[in-house]
Parts: sequence; structure tokens; C-alpha cells
Amino acid sequence: MLEIARIPVLNDNYVWLVHDPVGGDTVVVDPAVADPVLAEADRRGWRIGQVWNTHWHPDHTGGNAAIKAATGCTITGPATEADRIPTLDRQVDEGDVVVLGKHRATVLAVPAHTAGHIAYHLAGDAAVFVGDTLFAMGCGRLFEGTAEQMFANMRRLAALPADTAVYCAHEYTEANGRYALTAEPDNAAIAARMAEVARLRAAGEATVPTSISAERATNPFMRADSAEQLAERRAAKDRFRG
Repeated sequence: MLEIARIPVLNDNYVWLVHDPVGGDTVVVDPAVADPVLAEADRRGWRIGQVWNTHWHPDHTGGNAAIKAATGCTITGPATEADRIPTLDRQVDEGDVVVLGKHRATVLAVPAHTAGHIAYHLAGDAAVFVGDTLFAMGCGRLFEGTAEQMFANMRRLAALPADTAVYCAHEYTEANGRYALTAEPDNAAIAARMAEVARLRAAGEATVPTSISAERATNPFMRADSAEQLAERRAAKDRFRG
């Protein structure tokens, strides 16, 4: 079994440490900054050998260079964004495989938030690292892509096994849920989930990882029945101030 640690950084980012206790290697997923990541790995006695980036945004790659300088790690990221991630050692795209010991992650191309955004799906570990494509009850803004692309992403991710743990990169759940309540006011599952989210946040606890089953039931973007409806909901969420 992989050991996965969540490191809160900046305002609402999460960096993930993924550790293989058998082989001893550790992957950092989307390091916004370096120092808290290096400190947590050191505290746990985990040796960082890799970084996996999902997309080029600085709050996902800003720690690359310093982590590489400190550990000599290999940095993997989206091939189509390589010109915007100068620290990459390996460029990957749809269908490529990256490994952590005997654990295999298949690269999924999920463009829309950025043009070359990817996710890492560890099917054997029932886990997927989605960066800023899928959030708990939300999805990423359409900065460099289209609603059609994001709709396809949502369909693809929804088709993963229900028990797949979803590791996203931000603590956006409370704000996403407030919008979800307006998008689907009759969805009792959203109301129930928001009560749990409120309890967790009041206690200072995180609300992610989430799961594919939870998102199928409560995520208005995954639940959109067309690209047009997703576009309407994304535009409404962008304007939402609730």
C-alpha cells in the first residue's frame, strides 16, 4: 500500500507526498513551494526521488527547482507544456506510464484548465491525482480550454471505479459546495455533504481527498448532462459570490 501525505501550503494549495514503503522512493505531486515539502519528507524519513507535475501553473511547479537541487530527483510533467516548465526531465502525454517502485500510474490527458493538463491514475492503488481539473464538488476554471473538453474530462473521470480516491490540489470544497447547492437545490446528497464539510472546516480539518463516488453524487460539473450545461454552470460559478 502506498502512503500518501497531504501538505497544506500557500493559501489553499495541497502538495501530495506519495511514498512506496517497499521500495523506499517518494513522489512529490505538484509542489507549489519546496521548503515545507522537504521538511515533511525529512520528518518522515522519506527519500524524494521524483516530482510529478499536472500542469504548468506556478502554484504547482514553483518548488520544482529547489526540490531537485536538494534531492537530485527526476521531474515529470506534461509534454505539451514543457516550454513552460523548464525543470522537466521527462515529458509525458496520454497513455504514458510513470512508476513508483512497482506502482504504475497511467497518464490521462485532461485539457481545459490548461491546454496540456494531465492527471496520474494509479489504477492498482485506486487513486488519481487530478491537479486543478476536478475538485470536490467543482472543476477547474476554463483558462486555456473549452467546456467541451472539460465535459469530456468529467465523463472520463466519472467512469473510473467508484472507490477511486481523488487527490486534487486545492481546498475549495466549501466554496464549491455553496455553489453546488444553488445549481442543484433539490439534491439532498449535496446538502448532507455540506453539513459534513462545515463540521470538518470548523475543526480545521481538510476535506480532500474525495472519491469518484462522492463526486458522481454531488459535483454539479460531473453531473452536467451536456457540455452546454457544464459551460452554463462554469460561467455561473465564475460569477458566484455566495
